[in-house]
Amino acid sequence: MSSSVERKRIRKTPEARRAEIVEAAARVALTEGLECVTLRRIAEELSVRPGLISHYFPSAEDLVAEAFAVAATGELDSLLPAERPHGTPVQYLARYFALSAGEAYDDISRLWINARHLSRYRPVLRDRVAEQELASDDRLEGLIREGVERGEFRTDDPRAAAIQILVVLDGLGAHANTDRSNRPEAVTRMAVTTAERELGLAAGALTETPLPVVAD
Repeated sequence: MSSSVERKRIRKTPEARRAEIVEAAARVALTEGLECVTLRRIAEELSVRPGLISHYFPSAEDLVAEAFAVAATGELDSLLPAERPHGTPVQYLARYFALSAGEAYDDISRLWINARHLSRYRPVLRDRVAEQELASDDRLEGLIREGVERGEFRTDDPRAAAIQILVVLDGLGAHANTDRSNRPEAVTRMAVTTAERELGLAAGALTETPLPVVAD
């Protein structure tokens, strides 16, 4: 005998539904590329009708930009948390480079390559790329300033030091789509070497420093 009591369907709030759509779009952007972030593709990902996606994002361009922003923000928070209670600035900078050098970082590197290319033709995405670049600059500058105040780093211009480090990281990340197995060690370590030089650290300081334990 079938039950006469029907299971109640839980209706998500507009905020929760929108967040779900953006998170799905960010996953697709990371694994398949921003070109694959379409209303139909995200509807398939969530097993809903395309009309539901277009209700929240009438323009696919807005969804693409939002997907990139969420993925990039997640990357930044993972690599360099805004709150750093479990270690020193040197330890967090060492952690930043250790995570950035891994293969897991390649997906986000490819996404940045993808976003910067597409932003030439998509103004909404261009604005988000600029916002995320500024956020990265600000976050790393903040860490460097903290290190200077605590006597761990030495630089007269934390902003310039942060930008130099990020430019080198971006340059290395631009090769995420190519074989890097024969890359010289000096090239692999270029961002670390730049940071150690610009921040007055001894050679090897950022690779020999114990990493902080960061709670999930």
